[in-house]
Amino acid sequence: MSRIHAPLLSLMLLLSPAAAFAADVNCTGTTNVEEFRYSWRIRGAIRFIAGLMFPTSGTGNFKTTYPKDGQHTPNINSELLITPSNGESGFYAYESQMDAAGKQTQMTYSGYVWGNKTRKIRAVFDYPKRLARIHKETPKGVENTVKPLPGNSDLRDVLTAIYFLRQNADKITGPITTSIYDSGQQYEVVLKPGERRTFTIEGKSVPSHAFEISANPNTTGKKWPGGVKVFLSDDARRIPFRIEITESFAALQLDLQAIESCGFLQAAK
Repeated sequence: MSRIHAPLLSLMLLLSPAAAFAADVNCTGTTNVEEFRYSWRIRGAIRFIAGLMFPTSGTGNFKTTYPKDGQHTPNINSELLITPSNGESGFYAYESQMDAAGKQTQMTYSGYVWGNKTRKIRAVFDYPKRLARIHKETPKGVENTVKPLPGNSDLRDVLTAIYFLRQNADKITGPITTSIYDSGQQYEVVLKPGERRTFTIEGKSVPSHAFEISANPNTTGKKWPGGVKVFLSDDARRIPFRIEITESFAALQLDLQAIESCGFLQAAK
């Protein structure tokens, strides 16, 4: 694919340098909130091009809030906020609201601000009416549209898909065909297990298992120009030690630096 998908390119260009602390693999903090801090860097040929105008490293914050018992709207909210280092302005934000089982995305949001460039897209899915209500903001103005939902199944954005992988890592033994909703479009993708490797965290060796989300090579429609690879700890916590987002000839790599709180185990019970 010759072009780079704009939102994911922005994601690649807006992240900060390694924090000065190592990751603590013990799960502590509020039981319904899970929060990870990452360092990030751009890999590949685009690093040299991006370095002329954009940051090529930074920090990322991945936070998921699970519903509490008795909560009126039992939704899971997941957020990935990526910022550059050295006090530079700009950010990339990605949010997902999903049902309590983490099977369907109910709202998806992606937005970035860098220099005079800005873009924010929020889509709310009305499954009973099979409609997507989309709010888009750019320097050119605000646009509100209503579009029919593609197909007849539930939709997953990238964050919901990562949650699905974490929930079902022990059951995914081969390729699974599904779809990804990204920036207003649905794409056919394949989820599959990948390599196994060991990460060293605070002097301890922790095994992990990689899972990949990539374009379905057999699709007859437009192929997803993105890709995600997540290394999950090979235990019940399924801690995402590394997240790789690829686009064409470049890749963004987020490496875990700290666990602020870990509510995944409690929420999964």
